[in-house]
Amino acid sequence: MPRRTRSLAAAGIAGIVLAGTALAPASAAPQTTGWGRPATSDRTDPVEARRVDRVPTPKLDWYACYGYAECATVDLPRDYDAPTGATTEVAVLRVKARDQQRRIGSLFVNPGGPGGSGTDIALAAPYFLGDDLLDRFDIVGVDPRGVAASQNVRCFPSVKEQTKAYAGLNVAFPWTKAEEKAYVAASKAVGKGCSTTGRPLTGAMSTAEVARDMDVLRRAVGDPKLTYLGFSYGTALGQYYANMFPDRVRALVVDGVLNPNAWVGQGKARNQLQETRLRSADGAYAALREILVRCDKAGAAACPLAAGDPVASFELVAKRLRKKPVVIDDPDTGETYTVSYADFVGAALNALYSPSGYADIVAITAELLVLTDPAAATAARRAEARTAIARRAATAGQQVRRGYDFPYDNTLETFLGVDCTDAYHPKDAGTWPALAAKEDERAPYFGRLWAWLTASCARNTWTVRDEDAYTGPFTRRTSAPVLVVGNYWDPATNYQGAVGSAALLPNSRLLSSDSWGHTAYGTSACATGAIDAYLIRGILPAKGKVCVGDIQPFAEQPGAAAAERAPAAKSALANRGAPARGEPKRLPPVVAPLPGIGSLTVR
Repeated sequence: MPRRTRSLAAAGIAGIVLAGTALAPASAAPQTTGWGRPATSDRTDPVEARRVDRVPTPKLDWYACYGYAECATVDLPRDYDAPTGATTEVAVLRVKARDQQRRIGSLFVNPGGPGGSGTDIALAAPYFLGDDLLDRFDIVGVDPRGVAASQNVRCFPSVKEQTKAYAGLNVAFPWTKAEEKAYVAASKAVGKGCSTTGRPLTGAMSTAEVARDMDVLRRAVGDPKLTYLGFSYGTALGQYYANMFPDRVRALVVDGVLNPNAWVGQGKARNQLQETRLRSADGAYAALREILVRCDKAGAAACPLAAGDPVASFELVAKRLRKKPVVIDDPDTGETYTVSYADFVGAALNALYSPSGYADIVAITAELLVLTDPAAATAARRAEARTAIARRAATAGQQVRRGYDFPYDNTLETFLGVDCTDAYHPKDAGTWPALAAKEDERAPYFGRLWAWLTASCARNTWTVRDEDAYTGPFTRRTSAPVLVVGNYWDPATNYQGAVGSAALLPNSRLLSSDSWGHTAYGTSACATGAIDAYLIRGILPAKGKVCVGDIQPFAEQPGAAAAERAPAAKSALANRGAPARGEPKRLPPVVAPLPGIGSLTVR
């Protein structure tokens, strides 16, 4: 059969505890502290309160969907300053509490992104949330405006025009001068498209608008205060809500935390790359290096790379691929895969998102050591490495789109519609090559990858803004504590983001986790149990508490926590049906990075 050639990137490669304090059910008020006095908090700003409170409480016309859930859509004001004006349709899904007689209320969930589907993660909830949570809460997911089942944002009039604009983005990140030039041009085209054709929805997609939607929907499900669990970018949404509506919080948990000041860009930092502020690449590099160091300590019996210097071996593969990509023929399919330096880095970041991803990093590095220096291995070993890489590429290709064609796919536009409208970014997309290179100097390998994600947000080309976007302060005292959860080895939301957010919020508690992968929930009984206990009973973990992930590189423990994420696709979940109480749990389906245009790396 004739061979087809495509880039691998296109395939995707002890302290104060609220003793005796049980949080009031969502239907009860007012909340009190453990000492019997009414809880004190900052008040919702009157302007903000008027925006949402004058919107009539929507009637959610629930209908059965996906076998074990209920769905509804609701029209909400596109601009809350014009409550009777234009609207946008927002999709909502809930999985009802198993024990309705002991139901506490609704738990709103968000998987991150931005651009992740809240309805997807709510439908997946029985696969990853603790059974006690599933017994006591209706799990509610909202697709943010512009996203998934909500009214979609579209920055181009047709798939054809979109494909033209996206032409330079089909890499994990640009490396050569030619790739950089094409990426900048495509980024400008996307920014202009989203600022013109994408309007007016792109100008109404800020996180503040989603927080307002969530407050109206909190009323619609009958809860006087919000109970919320947000992952990754969903932590920004949670913190926005906490600061915009501080007296309307029942219990709020953020896991895998973005510091909101760093997300937005305050003062002089407004002209910096968002990555310079967030330091996602620093977290990824720290995790990668620690894995390679532990590999060396574990020895060759546990880690093949330990036969040499694992840190040096990773860099050697990177150095070779920077000079020349590897071309691999798959004898099973007849396809030819090109593995570039950017593909290698993207694959490493993908692996770091999983608690067990260290094994993939070792395997991919070992395979590419062989394929970038064929003379150093036997023919059998070269064939084995070639087959392994081809299978990885084929599997990745089944998980992501291989290009943009029918129907219109707005994945990238949902990410940018929030980030570019929320945050401040440098003026000119043409400055990204130099700025991204500086990020790589500080955080090798991953600096460029994280930096290039926001090139379309350059202020000269992304000109649409939301006049009602929220930019702080992020220091409000909430009516109930915010539990801030940070993972030491998170490759996307740097642990320091959790430390910074906890320092900002006066009524918060930091729970740290020595875990691997992106976010901490599900990585250990300690972290999961602490989060569940707070959401159900209001019991905070001890001040300074540090959990330890069940899976540690090259030292897995019997009975370790799940390493696989719950499926996110609604069709797969509907076919499987909800798992029974007591079945093994998986990790939450947070939005993960899949470099290249068919997938988009997102936080």
